[in-house]
Amino acid sequence: MSKQTKRDDKSEFNENRRNLLKGLTTAAVAGAVISGTAHAATNTELVDVKPDDEKKTGYRETQHVKDYYDTL
Repeated sequence: MSKQTKRDDKSEFNENRRNLLKGLTTAAVAGAVISGTAHAATNTELVDVKPDDEKKTGYRETQHVKDYYDTL
């Protein structure tokens, strides 16, 4: 083989390697974008909205609580 043929093989290898790395980088970025959008879409779907007429629980200041506060 001549030196010219070796250089051509080496430059072809480098070009193929560069193209592979570009493709992998593009795929990684596209995967991250798709993953981020899918994650955001599922987060909005998982929001649990309760109707207003549902009985609320937790602290309420009822009359017996007010009476107790008056004794303090």
